[in-house]
Amino acid sequence: MNSIAVFCGSSNGASEVYVESAREFGIELAKRGITLVYGGASVGVMGAVADAVLSEGGQVIGIMPSFLEQREIAHEGLTKLIVVDSMHERKAKMAELADGFVALPGGPGTLEEFFEVFTWAQIGLHQKPCGLLNINNYFDPLLELFQHMTTEAFLQEKYRDMAIVESMPNRLLDRFHTYQAPTIKTYA
Repeated sequence: MNSIAVFCGSSNGASEVYVESAREFGIELAKRGITLVYGGASVGVMGAVADAVLSEGGQVIGIMPSFLEQREIAHEGLTKLIVVDSMHERKAKMAELADGFVALPGGPGTLEEFFEVFTWAQIGLHQKPCGLLNINNYFDPLLELFQHMTTEAFLQEKYRDMAIVESMPNRLLDRFHTYQAPTIKTYA
């Protein structure tokens, strides 16, 4: 695995644990020689993970739409910053460059980005692992919703289980290396 796209918040969240765990994740990426592909901001959880990778000598590629470049405060120390025209281009470029996807805590944008690549995996557009770093049990309500979707027959169990969920960065990345994509969803 050469690169991982990370979706996460451009704010710090309500607890220091989010920023601290993002740093731990960034350090683990750098230790493993995995390039971080992310939204390009210098602030919030996004900035923390990027700063940690860079502080350990790792590679970081930021992808940011031009209209967010000033608003999100583009990170000036990245290995590479790619400026695109739209959010759609941002997500497409991140998906193109990444060998896997991880969501750290964030808001609706984080979930939207994660759900898009998760859905793409479900319908067979890629076979890359999709994970949730469940810092401070942040994603527990989402995991309950996944179970509810499965119980109500809107999400097959094999696709629910496709989401790799761990609270420790090393365990999440270890599971990424052994990931086997489920069979492609059919409607017959």
